[in-house]
Amino acid sequence: MITLKEYRGHIRNWRKLCNELGIDSTLSRADREQAIIVKAYEKWGYDMASHIYGMFAFAIWDDKAQKLFCLRDQFGTKPFYYYVTKDGQLLYGTYIRQIMEQPGFEKELNEDMLQIYLSLTYVAGEDTFFKGVKKLLPGRYLVWQDGKLTIERYWKPEFKADETKSLEDWADEIHNTLSDIMPEVKEDGEVAESFLSGGVDSSYVLAMSDAKVCDSCGYEEERFDESKVARVTADLLGREHKVSVIKPEEFFDVVPYVMYNMEQPLGDASAIVFTLGCNATAEHTKLCYSGEGADEFFGGYNMYRNAERYGDNLKTFYVGNTNIMKEDEKKIILKNYKDDLLPINLVKDIYAETEDLDPLTKMSNVDIQIWLEGDIYLNVDKMSTACGLEIRMPLTDMRIFDIASRMPARFKVNEEQNKVAFRTAAAKMLPEEIAFRKKLGFIVPIRIWMADSRYNQDVRTKFAGESAAKFFNVEEINKIFDEYVSGDSDLWRKVWTIYTFLVWYEEYFVKR
Repeated sequence: MITLKEYRGHIRNWRKLCNELGIDSTLSRADREQAIIVKAYEKWGYDMASHIYGMFAFAIWDDKAQKLFCLRDQFGTKPFYYYVTKDGQLLYGTYIRQIMEQPGFEKELNEDMLQIYLSLTYVAGEDTFFKGVKKLLPGRYLVWQDGKLTIERYWKPEFKADETKSLEDWADEIHNTLSDIMPEVKEDGEVAESFLSGGVDSSYVLAMSDAKVCDSCGYEEERFDESKVARVTADLLGREHKVSVIKPEEFFDVVPYVMYNMEQPLGDASAIVFTLGCNATAEHTKLCYSGEGADEFFGGYNMYRNAERYGDNLKTFYVGNTNIMKEDEKKIILKNYKDDLLPINLVKDIYAETEDLDPLTKMSNVDIQIWLEGDIYLNVDKMSTACGLEIRMPLTDMRIFDIASRMPARFKVNEEQNKVAFRTAAAKMLPEEIAFRKKLGFIVPIRIWMADSRYNQDVRTKFAGESAAKFFNVEEINKIFDEYVSGDSDLWRKVWTIYTFLVWYEEYFVKR
C-alpha cells in the first residue's frame, strides 16, 4: 500500500494525469491530487516528477518496500526539511516547526550559517540555522529505508542554445506556451486575483489571466510608489485595482511575525512588504497569481547586462543576486569568524555544470538554483500560507524554463534592455511603454525609514542587546548603524541583515 504522508502544492496538468492514470477527475482537489501522486509513484516510480507540472513537495510511505520516498519539485517552490535523530529516526515535513515538535528533535543553533547569511541575506544550500535540519534541495528526492538515507538528484537546469530562431519566434513560443499554461493554473469554480507591480512580469500575467481584481502595494513616499504605474496597467486592462498603502509603523511592527513564520531569517526587505500585501489581499480572496520566475529564466536583472564583461571572473565572486558583506567586513563584526566558510563554496558545483557556457547563463543558473529557492520562493510560500492565501506562479513552470534553456543570451539581454524576448512576448498583450518599462525591482522605502528615530528604536535596542553581544562585536555593528543614520544610506542593507537575524534568533531561541 502506498500512503501520502505529507503534501503541499498544486498540480497543473491534473486533467491529463487523471486520464492517464485512471483517476476520477470529479474528485475534490485534495483527493484528486493525493490519488495522482500515489498512482504516479506506482506507474513511474522515482521518475514521477518528470510527468507532473506544478508546485509540489511530498512524502510517500511505501508499505510493501518499507521505505519513505520524499520529493521536491524542480525549482523548489515548496519547502521540504528533514532531520535524523540521535537514535536514528527520520523526522521530516514541509515546516521546520513540524520537525521541532516531534520526539527526538534537539534544538541547537547552527551558528556557521550566520557567516553565510551576512553576505547572501538568505539561507542558501542544504543547511539551515537549526543544527541537523536539512533542506531537501530542488530537483532532488530522498529515500529512507532500513535506517539508511539516500538523496538523488533527478533534475538540474541544462542549457543548449538554439540559433535557428528569430526574436519573434522566441516571443511567439513564450506567448503560446503561457497561453497553454494559464487555463491550468486555475480550476473551474475558483476565483483568483493577481498581484500587480509596475513591472512587466506581473502585468503580463494579469493580462493573460481572467482575474477581475489586481492587488498592489504602495507608499506615501511618491518616489518609491509603483502603485500609480500599476493603476495605469489595471485601467488599461479593465481590472479593478486595490492598493494597500504600507506605512513605516506597520512595516516594523510585523517583522517578528515575518521572521517567525519564515522559520529562517530573511534579510530581503521586500518580504515584509509582501507579507503586508498578502494579509491585505487575503481579506477578499484566497487565491492569487504572481509573476515570479521570469527574471531568472529570461535575464531580467540589470546586473545581467554586465555578464560578458565579468567573463570567467564570475566564478570567483558571483554567488547570486545579493552579496551584501565581504569577508573582511565579516571578520571585523563577527566574534566567531571561520576562514573556510565562504559563500562562493556554495556555487562551485553550479559553475562546474556550466563551464563551457556563456557568462549570462552561468549567472542565471546560480540564481535559479540558489536565489530563487532560498529567497523568492521561500518568501512567497511561507508568508502567503501564514495568512491563508494561496499563490500560484504561472511563469515558474518547466515548459517556460524549457524555452529559456534553449534561448541564446542575445535574446535575453542586450546593452539597452533586459528580458528582450520576454518583453516582446508581453507586448502582444500590453502597450510597449509597459512591456518595455525599465525594471525597478520591488523597491521599499526602508532606506529612509530605518534612519528615522521614530521607527528604528527596536533596531537600536537589538544592536545593543544580549543577543547581539553573543554573536557580534557590538561596537562594530553599532558603528555601521551610526554611520547609516548619519547619512550613509547605502549601509541600510547591512543594518537590516544584522537586524533580521537578531529578530529571528530571539523569536526561536530567546522567547520560545
